Formats: sequence, structure tokens, C-alpha cells
Amino acid sequence: MRGLILISAGVVIVALLVSARAAQNSSPGLKPDHIAANKVVMRLDSALDALISPDAELQKVKAGFGFTEGITWVPRGNSGYVLFSDMWTNQIYKLTSNGQLSLYLDHSGYTAFDIWRVGMHSPEQAPGDDKWYQIGSNGLALDREGRLLIATWTGRSIDRIEKNGKRTTLADRYDGKRFSGTNDIIVKKDGAIYFTDGAGGLRGGDKDPTKELDQRGVFMVKDGKVSLVVNDMPTTNGLAFSPDENYLYVNASVRNFVRRYGVQPDDTLTNGQMFYDMRDVKDPGITDGMKVDAKGNVWETGPGPAIWVISPEGKHLGSIRLPEVSANLTFGDSDRKAIYIAGHTTIYKIRVETPGLTFSHDR
Repeated sequence: MRGLILISAGVVIVALLVSARAAQNSSPGLKPDHIAANKVVMRLDSALDALISPDAELQKVKAGFGFTEGITWVPRGNSGYVLFSDMWTNQIYKLTSNGQLSLYLDHSGYTAFDIWRVGMHSPEQAPGDDKWYQIGSNGLALDREGRLLIATWTGRSIDRIEKNGKRTTLADRYDGKRFSGTNDIIVKKDGAIYFTDGAGGLRGGDKDPTKELDQRGVFMVKDGKVSLVVNDMPTTNGLAFSPDENYLYVNASVRNFVRRYGVQPDDTLTNGQMFYDMRDVKDPGITDGMKVDAKGNVWETGPGPAIWVISPEGKHLGSIRLPEVSANLTFGDSDRKAIYIAGHTTIYKIRVETPGLTFSHDR
């Protein structure tokens, strides 16, 4: 009898340990006991309270899109608006904070007529679903003069919209070979432009007959010259600078991890190291878009689906749970204390306690 009691006690202890370990590793897509079902903020560390209220509410700004990407805040005096790509419709939209929507740019990615030849099919479609293809532009950013920069994806280039509306191609080749699908884009304070490229802009991906460039990675445009600055990652997607621009964060798309690189005085990158690894989390969502706040915390799309909040030291502080997978986000509103989130079909907004970074073009 005593032996049976000891065995039973051991089973209970093991069960408790397993349960505790599972709770510690709960992903943002789950609902821990201390998080109410209607709460979107999942707090893992008390430091999160200084960044976002535990009672913050996720607002739906506008719905009805195909696949949104590249969301970017455009400041205008004491107000502003967001621009974002819809990759299904090949358009860029303008959306005000009160939900007023208008078309900003048509044929934002692929500008030729034969759209059936370009763009990967959208992820997460069931085998029996009608196939939709990502033919439009992807990442967006503003340069230091406030001009819109476009990672055209299927257009396989980085374009700039001039003040007079003219479209200028800044880069479409590396070492004489065309890019395959320009993805995300970011601008350093000195004007250097960094962007990612992969095979997603091609209908056949890596096996597409029009593919020219074998290298994947992070590229830089500076003084009219294109250079490869990251070539040690299997896939690349989102980009974000630390507040002092001493580091550039690069995520790995479907591989679900983030690396951090030191930025040299000549704007090249060095000493890449793992910053945060989400590969063990199997919930829907990937490391796609990310932004950094004024305190250096990284706000990263990821499994859940959720926005993961990661400290500069690489600690997961908590997450914002989302009703659908998100591809990107941006800090906005006049105080930069709102995050606009590009869900696949819907633009969401949530207020936070710490502002995002501001740049010299803000006005």
C-alpha cells in the first residue's frame, strides 16, 4: 500500500511539473487561465504594463480587403493617415484614423498586363478554394524627404514616387540580375535604403523560368549603388532599426526567428546574432513585419496569430492576440501611441503607452 501511495504521489508531482512547464511555454494563440477570453493583451512580464495597458482594446478600422501589407503612417501636421498595399488587387490605399478609405495608387506592384504570370498564390488557402495571387506591391516606407518608397514584389524593384507623382525605379538588379520579389523596406537617417528580396514575386517561385538572381538576403541602396549586406539567412522578410540605428533587426519569414546585426559607420552590417527564436511555436502566423518603439522594444508579427512584444534584451514581454494573421504594423497618430495592424483582410488599431520612432520627415 505504501508503495502505491508513493507511486501515486510521484505521478501527481510529474503531472504538476508538466502542467507548469506547459503554462510557461504557452503561445500567444492560447488563452492562459489568468487572461480573460475577451482580453487581447497577454502579459508575460510586468514590464509590459509600461508599454500597453492590460485593458487595451483592439479596434477594427476597415475591413473587406484581400491581403494587406506594408502599412505605413504618413504624418501631416497634427494628423496623418496610413498607406498600405493590397497584394490581391495590386493597389495602395489611403486610410484615415476615422476609417475614410480612398485609392492612393493603382498598379502599385506589377505594371504590365500579363498578371497571370506573376506572384505566388496567397498562403492559408484550402485546396478547394479559388486561388488568389499576390500580384501587388508589398512593403512601403517614406524616405527622409517624405517620398513614398515601394517594394514592388511582382515588379521586382524598389520604386520611389516623386513629389510630382512620377515613378522612379531606384533598384531592380544586383550584379546585373533582376530581383525576384522585393519584400520589406526601411530607410536609415542618412538616407541609405535597406530591403529584402526573395522568390515570392514569381509565380513559380524558385523554379520560375524568369528567375535570375540566386542570392536571397538584405540589400542596400546607397549613392545609387546596390550591395548585398546580409547573405547568411535562408529567408528574409521584415526589417527594423534600433532607436540609435546601431542595430538592424531582420526576421526570417516562415522560418520564424529574428536576427540582429550591427550597423557599421559605412552602413554595412556585421556580427549577425540570433535575437529571438519562435520556431517551436506552431500556431498560425509568421515573422513578417516588425517595428521598434522609442524604448527599443521590438513589436513583431508572429504565431498566435499575435503581435509579440520583445525587449531589447530579447525577452518576450507579452503579446497582442489577433483575430487573423497579420503581415505588418506601424506606429501612428499624432503622438505615435497607436499601432495600426495589417491583418490579411482588415486594418486594426490599438492604443499603446509608449510611442514609436519618429523621423526627420515628420511634419
